[in-house]
Parts: sequence; C-alpha cells; structure tokens
Amino acid sequence: MKTGYVLAGVLLAAVNGPGAAEPSTRLAWTPETLAFVRNGNADRGEVLAEACEGCHAATPENADSEFPYLQGQLANYLYKQLQDYKTGSRSNEIMVGISAGMSDEDMADVSAWYRRQPAAPARKVDEVSDAARALVNRGDSTRMLAPCAVCHGSSGHGQAQDTPALAAQKATYLEQTMLAYKSGARHNDIYRRMRLIVQQLSDEEIRQLARYYAGLEH
Repeated sequence: MKTGYVLAGVLLAAVNGPGAAEPSTRLAWTPETLAFVRNGNADRGEVLAEACEGCHAATPENADSEFPYLQGQLANYLYKQLQDYKTGSRSNEIMVGISAGMSDEDMADVSAWYRRQPAAPARKVDEVSDAARALVNRGDSTRMLAPCAVCHGSSGHGQAQDTPALAAQKATYLEQTMLAYKSGARHNDIYRRMRLIVQQLSDEEIRQLARYYAGLEH
C-alpha cells in the first residue's frame, strides 16, 4: 500500500472519528506565528531557561528522571507544547503552572534557546527488535500504519512544523508519552494522528520503539 494512501486513510479516520469536533490545540500555525517563533531571542531565552534546567538539564544526574530532554528540540514543537499547557490542551500539574506565568515572547525565546543547544548524547540500549525497526522504516500496511520516519525523519530529527525530534530522547519518556496517547490521557496531537497510530500498537511495540529512538544519535 502506498504511504500516501495510508496517511490519507489515517487523516480521514481522524477527521470523522470520535471527538473530531473538539480542538486538540488552540494554536494556529499562521505565517505570523511561524515568523514569531523563528525570531525568538535565544539570548533572552537562556536566562529564562535557568529555571527549567533543574528538570530538563542533559546531565548524568537527570538521565533517569521522568522529565524529557529539551536540548536540540525543534522550537516550533516546544512553543506549541507551552501554548497547549497554558490553554489546557495538554495536562501536567507542574507545566500548567509554569506556562501560566509565561508570555508568548517568553515561550518563543526559551524555545529558541533550547533549539540551539546540542542534543543529549544517545543512551545506548540492548538491541531492539527487527519488528520495531520495520515499523520505523516501513510501517505496517496491514494496520494502516505509515513508517514513523515519514513524520519524524529517517534519523529521528523531526520536521520543521511541529513534529518533534525523537533521537536520543529518554526511552522512559517516549514510552510514557506513547502510552498516554494510547489511553487518551494526552490529546493535543493535531488530527488525533498519534492517538490513532499508537492504538494500533501493542505495549511491547511501544517499548521497543522508545528504546530504538533513545539509541539514535541526534
């Protein structure tokens, strides 16, 4: 099955599926918003990020914490997540409180700073399954699953709009995130695209995919 047909089927199901009328995010990617994020002041963002490093620093002490690395992540993605926390599209007690005190400028600036930082080094794990590699590179047409690489890139670097980089992210965080999409606890994915995908995956497949991306160099 062609990838285009697979993606079309996924999006069509999302538009017509349950809860389609409820917006997953209140952020609109207008040309003005894209330019605003692109012009974020990374120098100012460095000062703001000092308050973030306690949880998100790419240090050995933080390697096993529940919080994701932000270094090297796409600015658009980070900006969207902060906006979603502030508007209630994404839930997290800590981040909802933090984002409530941030202006749009603060969000753009801190996102710009993290985007410029070198990513955390990949954390090598035991060999992942061939099935996980197949899902990344070929998908599974029998379940209408496009390859993960279609959206997240062949090297897990993400895409410029708002698809996150996954390479070298913590395996535990990636697994928890996919499970949250699967249960519906997280629901700020546009067109329900991640929720639709992970509902087709077993928990073991999710674990293997998380391990695969954690071991990729960013």
